[in-house]
Amino acid sequence: MIPLALIFALLAAVPHQSSSTEFQTSVQQRAHAEYERHKQAAIRINDLAERIHSEAEASAFVSEIAAVFAKELPAAWASIGIRQRVAHAEYKAISNPTKLISEQRIVDVWNQYVKEIAAPEEAIISTAEIHNMRDAEFTVARLMWARGNQTVWTMPNVYALQPDGKVADACRAVETVRVMYDLNDFRNLRGARDRVRRGIVPSEQAEKRMEGPNPHPQPTAWLGAHVDTNPIRSAEQRYLREHGSEEYGQLLTRLLGELFPLQ
Repeated sequence: MIPLALIFALLAAVPHQSSSTEFQTSVQQRAHAEYERHKQAAIRINDLAERIHSEAEASAFVSEIAAVFAKELPAAWASIGIRQRVAHAEYKAISNPTKLISEQRIVDVWNQYVKEIAAPEEAIISTAEIHNMRDAEFTVARLMWARGNQTVWTMPNVYALQPDGKVADACRAVETVRVMYDLNDFRNLRGARDRVRRGIVPSEQAEKRMEGPNPHPQPTAWLGAHVDTNPIRSAEQRYLREHGSEEYGQLLTRLLGELFPLQ
């Protein structure tokens, strides 16, 4: 993930060994410059996402994102072969909506991953949960982007939308990777599962708040907060201990191939 937390920490930091104004100013300037660099990268990538008219442009879009996450992506996700496959799927989805990646396919691949790594049953997901999670993320992204909080996590143009502006029941390729990445943070799934149980649709809540007498949407409330263990991470660590990183990489490559089959 982009080290925004580190950037904000630097902005607020008070050095223990030196209280000089010059030192603090230098730290703040570096942090601000880093934040602006990431912001401008996000704006550039978001613009690319909106104007993809060829596979070459889709490839440039995917490469820009891969560069941002170069240190975070597993090798299996960052290889040139996978990037080319994602770019091909991205272009197909944009040029032909019937080629969007269905939420059902994402659910099938994720649930297969859960079984392969022997994660607990609670990690099994449904299309309703995936859709609610995407609805929440797009609603937050659109609000935050409009307010000037422009990061790679709030880019609204990566989502596949219906004519009414709501998220479709299928994804573009890059958003599909984002969904798989987000599911690894189990809080996202727990939040979506709870909202589905209570019949809460984040985009509808946002619309109601905007129509009210005091329209102040609070997107952070939809993200939820849990201080507990992540069963996915525990299962991944156990799988790595028992099978090794090479076999784990092969598993990821195989599942990504099922998400983005060559056609």
